[in-house]
Amino acid sequence: MKRVVESPGTWSGMALRLSQSVCAAASTFSMVSGFGYSNYSAFFSMNLALILQLLWSLGLAYKDIFALRNKKDLHTRDNLLIIVMVDWVVAIFMFSAACASASLTIFFMRDVNFCAAYSRLACRQFTLSVVLAFITWLL
Repeated sequence: MKRVVESPGTWSGMALRLSQSVCAAASTFSMVSGFGYSNYSAFFSMNLALILQLLWSLGLAYKDIFALRNKKDLHTRDNLLIIVMVDWVVAIFMFSAACASASLTIFFMRDVNFCAAYSRLACRQFTLSVVLAFITWLL
């Protein structure tokens, strides 16, 4: 089978999964350090999607490291089918949660000016978290 860039068991695949993990962890930390995120379901679902993405990416990064270290081939039909299916499910969940959180952040910042009225809301951290979630999804 032909080796594709960023496929399982390659150095680029491991780098992709580690960068996904770093962006997901940074976005989660940015969201959790803000006050009041759990009061809104869009932010809560984005945080849940980010944790799921973090666990999935770390698991695949460990699998890539194991395959590279022991010179194992991860390009079996069953292995690739599971990875592709779970990747699609996690990507759809990440995109929908990031879009919902982005719309809520825009609503708070621009439409009703909650950020100006309630200074305890960490709107800049919410914005940073949404941007990092979209970067995670793009990776």
